[in-house]
Amino acid sequence: MTTPTTPTSPARTKGGELRAKVARLLAHRPADSLTIGDMARQLGHSHGAVRNAALTLVRRGEADQSGSGQPEFRANAKTAAAAQTAVISPPGTHAPRAQAAAARTTITAASTPKQTGPIRRAGGQLYHPRELADLPDVEALNRLRDADVPVLLYGPPGTGKTSLVEAAFPDLVTVAGDGDTTVGDLIGEYTQADSGGYEFQYGPLVTAMTEGRALLIDDATLISPMVLAALYPAMDGRRQIQVKAHKGETIKAQKGFYVVAGHNPGVHGAVLTEALSSRFSVQIQIGTDYDLAKALRIDARVVRVARHLAAQVDLGELGWAPQLRELLSYQKTEAVLGTKAALANLVGIAPVEDRDAVAAAIIKTVGVKQVAPLTLGKQLPASAARRPPGSTVSTPRGRSR
Repeated sequence: MTTPTTPTSPARTKGGELRAKVARLLAHRPADSLTIGDMARQLGHSHGAVRNAALTLVRRGEADQSGSGQPEFRANAKTAAAAQTAVISPPGTHAPRAQAAAARTTITAASTPKQTGPIRRAGGQLYHPRELADLPDVEALNRLRDADVPVLLYGPPGTGKTSLVEAAFPDLVTVAGDGDTTVGDLIGEYTQADSGGYEFQYGPLVTAMTEGRALLIDDATLISPMVLAALYPAMDGRRQIQVKAHKGETIKAQKGFYVVAGHNPGVHGAVLTEALSSRFSVQIQIGTDYDLAKALRIDARVVRVARHLAAQVDLGELGWAPQLRELLSYQKTEAVLGTKAALANLVGIAPVEDRDAVAAAIIKTVGVKQVAPLTLGKQLPASAARRPPGSTVSTPRGRSR
């Protein structure tokens, strides 16, 4: 009887090598469509890293993607060539077409005083503006709103997409999207009144339209395309919707109504359809500003860990890296529970398949001997459990224990 063996972690790949491995696997099975799970099991790498590598191949036109929810990947005419070498463009290099475009005369945005100070959001938190098209990001979004140009913000969870929109638009109405979001959640539905009867309650889309407010569809790509279709007439030249559930009433958008959406590409089930993408003329990638993290006095060693892991994610070698949200959480946890617990928690919140890489980066950069997810230990003695942290108890001989 053969004893089953536990697969060992693969050696760390250099930039682009995993992408070449994925391409090689697809090229060797040209008739098959493979899921992320299929490829991760065969290659021995984490699901997140394989997903990033496969999506990079698709963006480069070196593989094809199909399906929704659980995407499948298949080789195309360029996959075999991509499997031969791991090619990464050095920083600062551009394709000839991009260089030619950059050489043309460009039209810059009108000059305006930059708002460098933080902006207080509705919930009281401070937002620190970042540069976008030579403008503070909040100013750029307001100009796009004035011109009625819808914006899609995309990037990993925790990078500040929602915070930016809240800082830019104090009149914001928000829809938190997920797979269970219905047309009624957007437009409205009948609910039971205190009197016992039923009355129609308008949804956030109608509120934003009638009051001329900004509407954020957060995690829009988790919402069913059939549900999102109810939004489109309000965004195009019609700027109106029909509320079929309420006597077929027509709602017209007032001046100021504006739609912005958020998209987390790496989240399971997030599907950016062509119909949704085409409605947003401007699409802005949002990443974590690690320089801002240092300016906020987050432990510089942990910021270096996050920056290193983010570089591996960009190369398709890893599926997760701490973003600003996790770094701020680390800072708060460290203040309450100490550095050791905060580091352990940082490992624990990482996806299971990426925890070893996160722990290794922490050990190397921070200098600790080992780190593991934050876990409960042995039960404390009753007397110790009652004592406040740091307190001592005097023995009969006057010594503390």
